[in-house]
This record gives sequence, C-alpha cells and structure tokens, in this order.
Amino acid sequence: MKFNEMFFILKGKTSVKMVYFSLYKNTTGSNNMAVGPAALFENTTGSSNTAIGYEALLNNTTASYNSAIGYQVLRSNTTGVRNVAFGYQALYTNTTENDLTAIGHMALYSNTTGSQNVATGSAALYSNTTGDYNTGLGYSALRYNTTGSNNTGIGYAALYPNTTGAANN
Repeated sequence: MKFNEMFFILKGKTSVKMVYFSLYKNTTGSNNMAVGPAALFENTTGSSNTAIGYEALLNNTTASYNSAIGYQVLRSNTTGVRNVAFGYQALYTNTTENDLTAIGHMALYSNTTGSQNVATGSAALYSNTTGDYNTGLGYSALRYNTTGSNNTGIGYAALYPNTTGAANN
C-alpha cells in the first residue's frame, strides 16, 4: 500500500478510500467511503459507512450505516449502527449504541451506551454517558446530563445543570 494513493476501488467492492491508512483493515465490508488519515481504519466487515475527516470512525469494526464528518468524529465506535455525527469530536466516546444524532463541536462527546439521543449545538449533551431518549438543542443544552433519560432541553444552556433527572422538558 502506497502512502500517496488518493483513490481506488478496494478489492473490487464499491468501497472508496482516499488518503493513507483509511479503510486499512477492511476485509469484506462494502459500500464504505473513507476520506482522511485513519478514517474507518479498524473496519473489517462494516458496510455502508461514510467517514470523512482525521480518524473519523477510527475504531469501527463491524458496524454499518454510520455517517461521520469531522475531526475524530465517532472515533471510539466499534459496533454502534445508524449513527450520524458532524463536528469536531462529536460522539467521540460512543462504542456500541445505535440511532444517535450529534451535530456540533463535541456534541454527545461522552456518550458510551446511551441510545436514541439527539444533540444539536456545541457541547450539547456533552457529559451524557448512559442516558437514553434525550434531546438537547442549542449551545450546551443538557451539557452535564450523565444518566438522566427522556429529557428535552431547547435553547442556550437549557437544562445545563441536570445530571440524572428524568422526564424534564
């Protein structure tokens, strides 16, 4: 593998890689797009993923249907599926959870196993680790929520101090 390869079809599949070490370990995964150093680096069998940016979806192994755009977006994801993340380190810590949406600088940054959360705005739901079904819209909305579920915070720093409270609107 050459460091200066910019575009090629990987093993006859429809996967595309651009820049060095993207899709590096891909074996049978197909319909993937990786643009940026180490994008989808660990992917082996995951399919239909889009990773654009340095270390985007770096640790993804078997997960499919993820979209990651930005620096280290969805970096720790291994098997989580149907996740969408845009922005610097959005969904950085997520490993196995599904159906998450994070748009903005460090949105849902600390999420590990919280599922079906939506964060839009810089640092929205930043501290969420295992809370489920939360929606944070706006700068730092639900920023310190860790395990609280079923919360909705809309606006600048909405529900900012909430950590474990549930069903707040």
